[in-house]
Amino acid sequence: MKSVSERIGELEKLRAAQLAQGGEKSVAKQHAGSKLTARERLELLFDPGTFTETDMFVRHRCTDFGMDKMEIAGDGVVTGFGLVDGRKVFAYSQDFTSRAGTMGEMQSKKICKIMDMALKAGCPVV
Repeated sequence: MKSVSERIGELEKLRAAQLAQGGEKSVAKQHAGSKLTARERLELLFDPGTFTETDMFVRHRCTDFGMDKMEIAGDGVVTGFGLVDGRKVFAYSQDFTSRAGTMGEMQSKKICKIMDMALKAGCPVV
C-alpha cells in the first residue's frame, strides 16, 4: 500500500503532465506561430489568481485509431471559472497543443458541463 506522500507525489506528476498541455514541442510550435496556449489565453482573460480549472484529469475513452495508446491532456480543452473585472465568468479554451484541439466525446462533455454550471450560476460563458 502506498503512503500518503507517495500518492501526493503521483498526483503532482499527473498535474504537471496536464499543465504541460501537448508537451514542450507543441507549445513551442504554438508560440512560433505567435499564438498562445489554451491556459495562457485563460490567464490573460481572468483576474489574476481567480481562475479555477475544472475536470483537469478527464481522459478520453476512445480506443479506435490507436487512441488507446495516447495521453491527451484534459482531452484537448481547459475548462473552469473565475473573475473577469470582478464578475464571475465560466470559460473553456480548446487546446491546439493537444491533438490540434480536435473535438472528442469527453471534450464535449467538459464544455457542456461548464455551460450547465454557468446556467445554474446565472453567469456568462466565454
